[in-house]
Amino acid sequence: MALVEMVMPKMGESIMEGTVLKWLKNVGDTIEQDESVLEVATDKVDTEVPALQGGVLKEILVQEGDVVAVGAPIAVISTDGEDTGSAAAPASSETPATPAPEAAPQQTAAASAPSEAFAKLDQPASGRFYSPLVLNIAREEGISMQELEFVPGTGKEGRVSKKDIMTYVENRQNAPQQQAAPTQAPAAAPAQPAAAPAAQPKPQAAPPAVKPAASYGGNVELIEMDRMRKMIADRMVDSKRISPHVTSFVEADVTNLVNWRNKWKNEYKKREGENLTFTPIFIDAIAKAIKDYPMINVSVDGGTIIRHKDINIGMAVALPSGNLIVPNIKNADQLNLNGLTKKVNDLANRGRNNKLTPDDLAGGTYTVSNVGSFGNVMGTPIIMQPQVAIMAVGAIKKKPAVIETPEGDLIGIRHFMYLSHSYDHRVVDGSLGGMFVRRVADYLENFDVNQTI
Repeated sequence: MALVEMVMPKMGESIMEGTVLKWLKNVGDTIEQDESVLEVATDKVDTEVPALQGGVLKEILVQEGDVVAVGAPIAVISTDGEDTGSAAAPASSETPATPAPEAAPQQTAAASAPSEAFAKLDQPASGRFYSPLVLNIAREEGISMQELEFVPGTGKEGRVSKKDIMTYVENRQNAPQQQAAPTQAPAAAPAQPAAAPAAQPKPQAAPPAVKPAASYGGNVELIEMDRMRKMIADRMVDSKRISPHVTSFVEADVTNLVNWRNKWKNEYKKREGENLTFTPIFIDAIAKAIKDYPMINVSVDGGTIIRHKDINIGMAVALPSGNLIVPNIKNADQLNLNGLTKKVNDLANRGRNNKLTPDDLAGGTYTVSNVGSFGNVMGTPIIMQPQVAIMAVGAIKKKPAVIETPEGDLIGIRHFMYLSHSYDHRVVDGSLGGMFVRRVADYLENFDVNQTI
């Protein structure tokens, strides 16, 4: 019999930790290979974690609600076969006498190394990527971009994780107290007053806990936000704080497009067993426009503009809870209309059934939101950070319009829709933002009605 550690897996780009939501198996349960063992939440998506090896769940190392770093052990599985070195972790728990003497030196080393923990990089890490969460923490703590470039990072390619910035902030705040500690080291009593200032920030966190108690009157109901709604709220506020939003509007005549879809939708449904919606047509037009205006397909890192060569277009999908999530289609410009339709239907179905993976949500470079599906004619969408633009497509409505013909102008019934383009005015000027949405409208208006699918 061999004991194998199950670790927190890597669940997408820039994800360094996950929160254990629920254990699906109990100690003593038999687990098949690739069978789901627990549910984990990240800042992007909730997902189930499968077992890489089958066996019996011998020990659970983390509890529900715990935040666990990627690569950290979370469980021990007993498998068939000879015992290998993988049982080292459980063996250490049977001999607690060994780690006990080491605990004191480790604590001593940690206490004597605040200056090392607070040490900065010798050279600034210019051009390094920072997540919106890290930037938000740095802003709240008064850490400038110049100082942030000297913060050591343990993430991929030296990126600063949430743990890195929080450790830096803690050591930064405690540094003056730790420098004064040696002068008072001979006396044990003064050490307690030194700890008092560290406890002062705690009362500042207390007021929010009592706000709901007496702040509301009348016939009201207090509803606690779920975890995903809180994350969405934080991201939307961060996006508005980070990016100065500007929105341009264009009205497009999509009569030819509507007539083409009406011609093919029933045949496509019968042949493929899937719906032919407008969304893949919109994505196709946006992908073409991005190739014409590549500076829309960028992100911002401090004073650096990062132009993405891959065109990964995100699409907002409504979850059963009512929250929205934004998976993206990788390399959308390389797919034909049939391929885009397949991708759109797949992501929409898996989103509604909570089957999206972190990789489905990572790496998006531009986003489209179909507010027309809710009957809205237009909207002013909020940018998905770190992207710099997002487009909302409104409902298609019939309107009377002037039609130019060789015989003269006529009044006819046409199908129109509004395109709303929100963009980050730090790097996207009104000319670029306006020309881009106009180009998308041109592709929709000049849709090739002779193409097949």
